[in-house]
Amino acid sequence: MTALLSRSLGVLKLDQGRDTEETYAFGSVQGAGSADSAVITETVEGAWAERVVRGDPALEQAYVAAAKRLVERGAVAISSNCGFTIRHQTAVSSSVHVPVAMSSLLLLPTLIRQSPPSTKIAVLTYDSTCFDEDLLGLQDPAEKARIVVGGIEGSKYWHDERKHPAPPTDVAAMEADVSACIVRLRAAHPDIGIILFECAGFPLVAPAIRRITQLPVYDITVLRRMLMASLS
Repeated sequence: MTALLSRSLGVLKLDQGRDTEETYAFGSVQGAGSADSAVITETVEGAWAERVVRGDPALEQAYVAAAKRLVERGAVAISSNCGFTIRHQTAVSSSVHVPVAMSSLLLLPTLIRQSPPSTKIAVLTYDSTCFDEDLLGLQDPAEKARIVVGGIEGSKYWHDERKHPAPPTDVAAMEADVSACIVRLRAAHPDIGIILFECAGFPLVAPAIRRITQLPVYDITVLRRMLMASLS
C-alpha cells in the first residue's frame, strides 16, 4: 500500500456536494485505470461549478491550499476535475514542488504542432459563453485561427452540474449533447481533424465519440496518464 500511495495523483475537485463519477482508480473517470497508480482527492471549498467556469478569482487561494494538502498527503502530481481551472495553473504550480496539469487545454500547443496547418482542432467545452480566448494559451494568430470552440451550455448536464448537490451524471444525455455539438462544428468546419475535451466530465463519453467521429479525441485522462508515466 505504501508503494501505491507514493505514486498518487492528486485531483482538485469541484465543490459539488457529492462525490463524482471520477472515483478514481488512476486514469479513468470510471475507475478502470492503471493498476500501479492511485488517486487521492481534495474538494476545493467554495469551488462550485458556476463559480469556477465563470472565473471567480477569489477561488485561487482555495485551489492553492487544497493542492498543498494533496502534496502533504503524498501526491506526486496535481490535476483537477474542471478544465476551466487552467486559470489557476500558474498559481498552483508555483505553490507546490510537484508537476501540475490542471486542464487538458495544456495539450493544445502539442496538438497544434502534431497536425498539418490545414487541420482545425475542435475544443469541446462545458460552457462556450465563458470560454475566453486567453484559456487557449496560444499567442500566434495563425494558431488561434485553427481552433474552433463549441459548448453544451443549456444542456441537461450543464444544468445538473450547476446544482448543489449535483445529481449523478446522465451519461446518455451527455453523449447526445456532445455528439450534437460536434455535428454542428463539423458542418461549419469540415477540416476538423482533432477533438479536445475541455470538460473533465466528457471522458465518460470519449470512447463513444471516437467511434462515432473516427477522429482522435484528447481529454484530461490522456494528460494525466502522460503526467504519471513521466514519473514512473
